[in-house]
Amino acid sequence: MSQQRPPVRPDHRTRPTRRPRPAATAGVLIALALLTACRGQQDRAAPGAPAAPAAGVVAPAKVEVIAGLAGCEAEIRTEAEELREGVCRTREGDFLITTFPEERLKETWLESARVYGGTYLVGMRWVVSAEPATLRPLRTKLGGEIRKLSGIGPRPTSS
Repeated sequence: MSQQRPPVRPDHRTRPTRRPRPAATAGVLIALALLTACRGQQDRAAPGAPAAPAAGVVAPAKVEVIAGLAGCEAEIRTEAEELREGVCRTREGDFLITTFPEERLKETWLESARVYGGTYLVGMRWVVSAEPATLRPLRTKLGGEIRKLSGIGPRPTSS
């Protein structure tokens, strides 16, 4: 007499489980965090300002690199621990590039500049100071946002 075995049925408990690799999981989480952070930012540009570059590129915080992106060679005028400044001259106009080693130093500088008023192109750890007509074309090359700071004191009256 031959002994017959029962047919083998697939059993979900005996299959090996596929678990995501830790590196893949970390990569997905990082990508999701970056996507969420980027989507949450709003442009606080001055009304009528052109959009930032289509690729979303924003210039890095180095005077020479920002100057190169703007199409000029900066003449460094201040080299200090808390900031670097360079002057540029282009067809669009003259402007001052100021970079900072930390974002908080940039914000402190902008708070101080508020006293004088003016319009600035502001990026991560950098500020470009110029006339508004010069800042608009620079924004398309550098990214950032155009901020108008109101000065303090009496306003001039027109006669």
